[in-house]
Amino acid sequence: MVKKTSAHYQREFRRRLRENGLIKKEIWVRPEHTLKLTEIERILRQADTHLDDAAIDAITKTQWTTQSLLSELRKSELFTNKLAAVELIDGIYPALHITMFEYGDLPVFLTICGEQIIVECMLWSETDVINKNDFNEVVLRTHKYFPLSTISLDKQPNGDNYYHMFGALSSRSILLNILFEIETLASNVIKITEAYSDYLVTTKDGE
Repeated sequence: MVKKTSAHYQREFRRRLRENGLIKKEIWVRPEHTLKLTEIERILRQADTHLDDAAIDAITKTQWTTQSLLSELRKSELFTNKLAAVELIDGIYPALHITMFEYGDLPVFLTICGEQIIVECMLWSETDVINKNDFNEVVLRTHKYFPLSTISLDKQPNGDNYYHMFGALSSRSILLNILFEIETLASNVIKITEAYSDYLVTTKDGE
């Protein structure tokens, strides 16, 4: 069987859009309207769709902001039962710092980036890995066994490279799904550190 590349599936996607009677239009908008345009595009792909001002406003009103999500998270059982704590890290790109008490005070960070909510946790420095090539290969072959999470290698402001584990979901997700993502990520961080321990430099206390 001939393996198909992602380019093949992209061509098929466009072909099927054309077969459904859709046409491609190039437009220019201000950056702050990108999300609204994307949502409107999705609606306009449907047949017999009519959008007035009220309908357009309704498209985006359910999107989480950092402040609105912070407020609702604090009301959830995870935080009211003191299983975790959350605080706002303010700045140009605000984030939520979540401390997971059940997981040894594991720090988890949540950011809202346009249409996505990113939940992530720092794993370890590249210098903590015994053999980077071997480790990267085993990660690519096995990280799919940790549901809803994946691993990235990111450069920090000081120039050092660190591995992160993260999960992503829609910024319109229901609160229950966001909480599930947070707890799943925390659990996966613990599991993955144990699973890959043979590839990591051991500290004096064996951790």
